[in-house]
Amino acid sequence: MPFTDGFEPLEDLDQVAGEYTRACADAEDPTRARLRDDFFTVALPLARRLARRYRGRGEPADDLEQVARLGLVKAVNRYDPERGSFTAYAIVTITGELKRHFRNHGWGVHVPRRMQDLSLEVGQARTTLTATLSRRPTDEEIADQVGVDVAEVREAQVSGAAYVPGSLNAQADGHDSTEVGDLIGAPDPELDLIDDRTTVEGLLCRLPERERRILGLRFYGNRSQADIAAELGVSQMHVSRLLARTLAWLRQAMLSDVVPTWTGADDVDHRIALTTSSRGDAIWTQVSGEIDRDNAGHLREALLAVLRDGGRARKLLIDLSGVPLLDAAGIAALLALHEAARVRGIDLRVCGLQPYVARIAAITGLADMIGEGGHGERAARTPS
Repeated sequence: MPFTDGFEPLEDLDQVAGEYTRACADAEDPTRARLRDDFFTVALPLARRLARRYRGRGEPADDLEQVARLGLVKAVNRYDPERGSFTAYAIVTITGELKRHFRNHGWGVHVPRRMQDLSLEVGQARTTLTATLSRRPTDEEIADQVGVDVAEVREAQVSGAAYVPGSLNAQADGHDSTEVGDLIGAPDPELDLIDDRTTVEGLLCRLPERERRILGLRFYGNRSQADIAAELGVSQMHVSRLLARTLAWLRQAMLSDVVPTWTGADDVDHRIALTTSSRGDAIWTQVSGEIDRDNAGHLREALLAVLRDGGRARKLLIDLSGVPLLDAAGIAALLALHEAARVRGIDLRVCGLQPYVARIAAITGLADMIGEGGHGERAARTPS
């Protein structure tokens, strides 16, 4: 029968496709559109049957039928009678569209396409082997069936669990009105410590560099007081006093609305000592003790006095071998001394830097601006 508008649906889609192709050969565009719609209506049962094959896989039946219809539209629009059967072409196109839908929308978590396909193959192989062996197959048997490594089979099984992840709002087993999400996690006790940690961080920034270093070595580096004392070049008792004083100040600051004044200058071990001698036009000054903001001013004034009283001296050699700690205030004092010496035309040199002080000098550029400490003990003890 000729292919005309209003024709009755035919079961042989290949015959309908042939009549549709011949009818469209000489038809105008409006007529072609009507013929295509009629052809699509006749082929709808095929799309519906193919969509039913994929039911029960977690996707609504209506969505699957819509996807199948979209595949049918593509098959009708792209069909070329010279390439063979329309039915075969439509089945491949619709099935491909359905599989693509499951790959893009069926998985609850994004999984690479290769792993998606392998997960399906593993599932099919497990079903086949279960029926053949009358038991659950092992991973090794599934790997032999699919032709992949055992590790890939296990990875595919883990990936398959991401296809339909369990809902956190589902009812928990053994609980009448409790959801799964209510049983996951617990109150985090660390949340209550956030304010305290933030406050402590701010207070630590107010401490001198030496005290911050001691706290870091003791509580973050898990160093003993004896180790800290050896590294800083002070006594273990002195480290104990510094720790006790620093922790007491932190406790008081944490419990006060106003940050208390740091009273670090009371420490007798914090004093510095200067020994000065001269020979010809050179002055040699040996400094002993820790230099920080509590005594940097005293050091600056004492060394400026050495410059003023130096008479015709043209060289000033400062021996820091007895200085285990030097902070920013000490650096500023030495730089001020360097400027004063430059104005007076005096060559200023430092020597005998201990390792920690040498690192501070290198970082701040002190060695380059004042001079390097590479003259050694012999140069320090024999000014010329």
